[in-house]
Amino acid sequence: MHTMPITRRLLHAALLSAFALGAHAQDKTPLKIVVGFPPGGSADTLARLIGENLRDQYGPIVVENRPGAGGRIALQQVKRAEPDGQTVIVLPSGPMVLFPHVYKKLDYDAVKDFTPVSLIANFQFGVVAGPASKARNVGEMVAAAKAQPGVASYGTPGLGTLPHFMGVLFEQQVGAKLNHVPFQGGGPANTALLGGHIDYKFDVVSETAELHRAGKVRVIAVTGATRDPQVPEVPTLKESGVDMVATAWFAMYGPANLNPATRDRLQQAVSAAVKSPALSERLKGLGYEPVGSTAAELAAAQAADLKRWEAPIKATGVQLD
Repeated sequence: MHTMPITRRLLHAALLSAFALGAHAQDKTPLKIVVGFPPGGSADTLARLIGENLRDQYGPIVVENRPGAGGRIALQQVKRAEPDGQTVIVLPSGPMVLFPHVYKKLDYDAVKDFTPVSLIANFQFGVVAGPASKARNVGEMVAAAKAQPGVASYGTPGLGTLPHFMGVLFEQQVGAKLNHVPFQGGGPANTALLGGHIDYKFDVVSETAELHRAGKVRVIAVTGATRDPQVPEVPTLKESGVDMVATAWFAMYGPANLNPATRDRLQQAVSAAVKSPALSERLKGLGYEPVGSTAAELAAAQAADLKRWEAPIKATGVQLD
């Protein structure tokens, strides 16, 4: 007589259990990729491309933009995150290799507070001449700068940025003095260059290649070890007689104390994605050199660049709070 109610109770319990298991499976914490810059920029684009390629292995991916302070706000978030592999950051090399030399009180340790995961891609800069300059090559640029020290100007996205120190390194290598003009971002610097208010700009090649092809500006050299496929006719600084090779990179990091097995799984997934034909070609089309390194290779690249930039930065006397 009590058989039916018991059976119903058991069935009801089984259904509740199955529903709970399904909900738990769907409630899996998504992998969060933090970006310290607004949507639509280079770091954001790379993070989303990487995220799309990690979905098969990691399920839901959330790209969280935390812009401000040149990426330092986002780095603070990742520094405080649990080292469980669920929170990582994709960022350019500047905050990891320049800021330790630039800021008096940096609220993170670029080496101790993060776990290197993988280099994503390298990129190089162009020495760009605007309508105000008559220089057709680096030789003419240097000759004019030596004839009138401090007169020719170059614009950058701001004091203490990678393009700023590219300019400083260039000055040191050629023995000429230029006038640095910092702007509030790359857009205003571009406007000033096109308007003839500054003579030159050190800029990411992908940001300038179209203007170069349109004849509005002239990329007269690139800063990498090899020519850039976006502007293959433009020589490197080395080819132009300047002993300088300087590139930058994008990479993924996690918080400090990330479990090695967790880190390696992430590294292998990122590396495989970057080296896949589809993403590799997409990155090249955006002006990047795909890498997909090991964690150890990223750590070595960071250490080398930390050392490389120390002297040029100290030579400027630039110290920010």
